[in-house]
Amino acid sequence: MTELKPPYLAFDPATRRLRLDPHEPAFFQDPYEAYAFVHGASNAFFWEEFGFWCFGGFDDVNRLLRDRRFGRQNPAGIPDSRGIGQDRTHLSAFDGIEANSMLELEPPVHTRLRTLVNRAFVSRQVERLRPRVEALANELIDRFEPGGVDLLPAFAAPLPITIIAEMLGVPVDMGPQLLDWSHRMVAMYMHGRTRETEDTANRAARDFSDFLRGYVAERRKRPDEDLLSLLIAAQEDGQKLSEDELVSSAILLLNAGHEATVHQTGNAVRSILAQGGDPRRFFASPEATAATVEECLRFDAPLHMFTRYAYQEVEAGPGIIVQPGETIGLLLGMANRDPTAFAEPLAFRPDRADQKNVSFGAGIHFCIGAPLARLELQVSLKTLFERLPRLQMAEQPRFRDTYHFHGPETLAVRI
Repeated sequence: MTELKPPYLAFDPATRRLRLDPHEPAFFQDPYEAYAFVHGASNAFFWEEFGFWCFGGFDDVNRLLRDRRFGRQNPAGIPDSRGIGQDRTHLSAFDGIEANSMLELEPPVHTRLRTLVNRAFVSRQVERLRPRVEALANELIDRFEPGGVDLLPAFAAPLPITIIAEMLGVPVDMGPQLLDWSHRMVAMYMHGRTRETEDTANRAARDFSDFLRGYVAERRKRPDEDLLSLLIAAQEDGQKLSEDELVSSAILLLNAGHEATVHQTGNAVRSILAQGGDPRRFFASPEATAATVEECLRFDAPLHMFTRYAYQEVEAGPGIIVQPGETIGLLLGMANRDPTAFAEPLAFRPDRADQKNVSFGAGIHFCIGAPLARLELQVSLKTLFERLPRLQMAEQPRFRDTYHFHGPETLAVRI
């Protein structure tokens, strides 16, 4: 059945061109209405506001994430940021970090960086954090004001930033500053950014880098059991991370280690409370808890668009020829609701037989922090709902105007 066309978008079936302002409140508050219509019209379309072809079918997104003819590294040599071929002196600090970020690089450099970082980030290392995550979740809940609270600043944000700061070995009380730097840098990936956004991101990159270089120098003299020390010591075939690579990797882990988890926590709480009844039923066993988190990741993902560059002329989909250097958009949130990939895609069903998602990506850029994010979500959500089974939404949350990211600005609840 073809869904009704939302009034805020226009679609031409003959050319597969979509006009949809990503800053349209009706869209960023609930992108799934638009996705449902576009699924019925064409899973591949040219999104005029972005100026490139986008893919929202589950199989297409999964396939293109793994297709090595596409990658994250800009063929012009500078990772995904504004002003290729223009004066970029105002972005020197930001570009310096991006140029050594494994998220923005391809093999062989990506392979070497990921192998070194992964030594300190494998599942068995992450599993040791479970008791600490549970203790921290309980501590944060103990601080809730009686009656009601905004879960984002009180719970969703401090938990992952505290864990990643402790893992890296930087002061936990720097958490608010780390969040501020991260938000300013991540703003570079939003649609319609300005020169002010760029200047702010560059200052944040410079300050963040300077802060971490101080800690790297300290850990070189006095190694500890933290991730920063492990990254300094990590070797592969006699090679270590350079200082620039180390700083970029630490910033990536700090930014990625909380940004998506905060959004996903907010989205998950909203999704679970919308089901009504006793939320504890979704966390009755470790298996049920894991399945609930996977369905939360599918049902309302924190990252909705992941872009890639073509490295050669590619037929990305039927009749869609992409030239070298051109960008494509992979719509993760749309793919997770594809009716050809999921039975009842709009229903929240943790017990579904077709449980899968592309929320962490796929292929060589699959999220290195996925084991940590899954553990944090499993422990924090289970603890929250077991402690506060009568939790209710105090009001409908407002979502942030930050497409590609999708998460609430506020999450006011009654206890």
